[in-house]
Amino acid sequence: MFQWSKKVVKSVTFNPEIADESLLAQVENYLEVQPDKTFSDLCKEALWKVLCVPESAQPPSKSANITTIEQKIGDMQRQMTDFEERFFAQESHRLEAMESQMLLLTQQVSKLAIILDQQPLSYIPPKSEPETDSVSVAQAIPQEVDPVISRIGQFLDDF
Repeated sequence: MFQWSKKVVKSVTFNPEIADESLLAQVENYLEVQPDKTFSDLCKEALWKVLCVPESAQPPSKSANITTIEQKIGDMQRQMTDFEERFFAQESHRLEAMESQMLLLTQQVSKLAIILDQQPLSYIPPKSEPETDSVSVAQAIPQEVDPVISRIGQFLDDF
């Protein structure tokens, strides 16, 4: 087999005949339609076809590489879409769980508020306040009286 150097340049000559000029015009039209191809690419493809070399033995063309890249991009986009769907489903589930917990907490706070409204409140002065006059503090703050203490209080008064 004939060995060429790493890069071999061969020239193609188009004569000023009608057939060659017509072929050259066709080549120019073809290359205008497919700007990703060069004249060299076109010549190589034609030689592969003329020599009847099977496609499996041919090197992939630039358009095949572009197609492969486009397929990979499409696959990656599908994977991203799948990931986004799974992610949003997970986050939606978490959000629903948080909302249900918030609702439960709101209900519990409401129940506590109702219980506190039903219970009598008693005021215990903070320790930081100096106790000046216990009578004035007792008069200033109304206190609810427990019925049990009031009954026992009668016995203490008698004692």
